[in-house]
Amino acid sequence: MQVVLLCGGKGTRLNEKTVKIPKPLIEVGDKPILWHLMKYFEHHGHTDFVLCTGYKADMIKDFVEKREEKTWNITISEGDEDMSKAERILKAKDLLDDTFILSYGDDVTDVNINNVIEQHKNDNKLVTITAVNPECGYGVLELGEKNELAGFKEKPKLPFWVNGGFMVVSKKISEYLHKGELEEEVFEHLVSTKEIGAYKHPGFWKSMNSLKDTLDLNNMVKNNEAIWKVWEANKNEG
Repeated sequence: MQVVLLCGGKGTRLNEKTVKIPKPLIEVGDKPILWHLMKYFEHHGHTDFVLCTGYKADMIKDFVEKREEKTWNITISEGDEDMSKAERILKAKDLLDDTFILSYGDDVTDVNINNVIEQHKNDNKLVTITAVNPECGYGVLELGEKNELAGFKEKPKLPFWVNGGFMVVSKKISEYLHKGELEEEVFEHLVSTKEIGAYKHPGFWKSMNSLKDTLDLNNMVKNNEAIWKVWEANKNEG
């Protein structure tokens, strides 16, 4: 299935790095996080990519031209750097298949995207979102009845679901993209019309929204704990 990757934002929360390079090219290990995402999708059988660029688009193009993975079919849809995500998807409308995978350029996971596709087909929704349980950013205190400290939990998973990206989307969403930002006005409308569903993934997911997140991901690679690198896990098992 075609994979649309949103690669055009300015990444202002990572300004320490994005002042020089676009966020999708920030390295995790010795490869850009964009490469990790594309390897993940390749592992699940999806090698047809549309990159929706904007901020520092020439650097994304340079990455595409110099890539070693020649089996990837990549098309670039270049938009203005101030475009919203909804506007970027609408700009790429003529390049899109009837159904496609949509992903942010800065999240990693071990979800089997083909299971999300299967549920999307069965539910017949316009959008199916991968719902994930994020980790709490802090260690949690366990308190007894009299507020005595009973124990600690180091960064447990939070007891609710969030949008982890890794969505399967019908091209018909283009009829609603004019309503505003993707996660707010567009998805809120689809909620009201019951045209958006969720695939629950209790496994690994992590976003790269801060310098700490970047360091965490790099440490996971260094310590051979990069759970999202499913292509290497299967290779090692073999």
